[in-house]
Amino acid sequence: MGSTYSMLTQYDIEEVQEYCNNLFSQQEIVSLYERFCQLDRNSKGFISSDEILSVPEFAMNPLSHRLLKMVDGLNFKDFVAFLSAFSSKANIRQKIELIFKVYDLDGNGKVTFSDVLEVLRDLTGSFMSEEQREEVLSHLLKEAGYAKTSSLLLDDFIKILDYPCLRMEVEIPVD
Repeated sequence: MGSTYSMLTQYDIEEVQEYCNNLFSQQEIVSLYERFCQLDRNSKGFISSDEILSVPEFAMNPLSHRLLKMVDGLNFKDFVAFLSAFSSKANIRQKIELIFKVYDLDGNGKVTFSDVLEVLRDLTGSFMSEEQREEVLSHLLKEAGYAKTSSLLLDDFIKILDYPCLRMEVEIPVD
């Protein structure tokens, strides 16, 4: 795609659109490219974790350190692919796959009780005791048919989270 600040060609836009499963329109891809260029302050062609942390909403997110590991060093195509899970056109499975990656920090394809507990710690801080977190998580797993000792694979995670009433509407504005 040339240097970071060159204009995207129609071919580049279509290539990125295909790479992200057509979850963004061509105009959205152009907007995302402009934002990517703003974040890539040194015109390296990729964005660093420091550059991502310059987005206040990202820096304030209690899971930002987990997300940073997923986005550090992304080039534009991979940046758009990462953001595609936040698209209003993304299906529930695509959104759950991203959530699974957030929980599966070591990338072994499994989410354990302790992995989920660690995310709960990040999300709840001092608002819940460790005992309360463990109790809530144990109950959730039991309701879903799993034990504390279970390792959840992506399909298990989807089974637990894929309910018609579950809405996952975190989206990235591209305008």
